[in-house]
Amino acid sequence: EFWQELEFIHRSCSTVGYRPNVFSTTLSHLIATNSPQLIIPFLSIRDRLKEKVEEFFGCEYELSVEFTGLISWTRGASIGWHTDDNRPYLKQRHFTAVCYLNTYGQDFKGGLFHFRDGHPNTVVPTAGAVSIYTADDRNVHSVDEILEGERLTLAMWFSRDSAHDEDTKLISLLSSNMPCSSSKVSEELLLPKPASSNMYWFCPDQEQNEESGFDICCARIYVAGFDVYSTEEELSCSDFSELLQQPLQLARSNVLFEQEFTNVLHALQAVQFYLWKGTTPEDSEGVRKRKISLLSELEQGKVASMKSMFVKDNELANKMFRDDKCCLHEFDWAEFTVSVDELERYSRRLQKELVMSLPHWKTQQIIYKATL
Repeated sequence: EFWQELEFIHRSCSTVGYRPNVFSTTLSHLIATNSPQLIIPFLSIRDRLKEKVEEFFGCEYELSVEFTGLISWTRGASIGWHTDDNRPYLKQRHFTAVCYLNTYGQDFKGGLFHFRDGHPNTVVPTAGAVSIYTADDRNVHSVDEILEGERLTLAMWFSRDSAHDEDTKLISLLSSNMPCSSSKVSEELLLPKPASSNMYWFCPDQEQNEESGFDICCARIYVAGFDVYSTEEELSCSDFSELLQQPLQLARSNVLFEQEFTNVLHALQAVQFYLWKGTTPEDSEGVRKRKISLLSELEQGKVASMKSMFVKDNELANKMFRDDKCCLHEFDWAEFTVSVDELERYSRRLQKELVMSLPHWKTQQIIYKATL
C-alpha cells in the first residue's frame, strides 16, 4: 500500500520537527540530502489530493501546492485549538488535506483529531483516510496528546496564490542537483548524504542537549534491533557528527554485516527497507557465508561506545520509536542481504523515473505523475 511506502521514506529520512516530539520529512529535504528519487512515491497521492480539494471546494485548476510533507507525532506531542493559517507567514494557506498513514489503536494511542465546530467533531485516524478542510477560522481544530506509538500523516496545504507554489521551488532545486540525461545514473546519486547533525539530534530538554537525547537516525536503527559500527580506529566525542557521515557497518546480536554503508542515512534506509519489504533469498547459506562475521571483543566494545555516544537516553528512544512490528519481524541475515541489494534496485528504478520526468516538469513548471 502507498502509505507503507511513505512510512518507509519517513522513517529513513525524517528530521526533528517544528513542535516538541514531532518529526518531519519534506520534499525539499529529500533533495537536499541526495535522495530526490524518493519524491516519486508521493506523486500519485499528491495529484489525487489536489484534484479532490479543487473538486470539493469548486476551484478547479486554481490551486497551487504550497507544502507537502510527512509529519509524525510521537509520545507527548499535541496541539491545542488553532487554524492552519494562524501566523502572518501562513496566510497564503487556503486549504488543507491530511492523509493518515497509520491507524489509531493499532499503531498509536491518543492523537485523535477534533474540530471545534461542525460535524464530525472527532476524526479517528485510519490508514488511507483523508481529512479535507479550509485552513482559516471556519475550521479550528486540535490534536490530542500521543500516549504511545508514532502517528504518521501526509500533510498538504494548498494556496490560491501561485507565488507560493512549492513545485517551482522544487523544480529549481532538482535542476541544480540532477543530471541532464537519463543515459547515465551515477552511483553517487543513489547514496544519501545527511544534513547537519542538529537536524537529527532530539532532546526533550534543550538545556541538556549534549547530555541527553539521541540522534534520531541511530535511534531508529537501534530500536529496530541493530547496532552501528565504525571502522575508524579512534572514536572521538568531539567529532561524532562527522563519524556518522563516514562509512559505517551494521551489527546485530554480536554478528557484523561486512558490507559498508556510505553513512548513517544509507544504513538507516537499508534497515527500514528491510522492515518494509523483506525478501526471500534463493541461496541463504551462500549469502550468509559471504556477508557476515562474529564481532571480536574489541569490536563489541566499539559497538557499545557508539551506542552510548549517539543514543544517550535509550529508554527515551524506545518510548518514541518502539514499534511492535520490529519485534515480531523474524530476522535472517541472508534475507537482509538480499534486501540491501533490492534497495539499490528500488532506488535506481525511482531515479530513472525522476530523470525522465524532470524535463516535462521543467517545461510545465508542475510536478506530477508523468506517463512514461
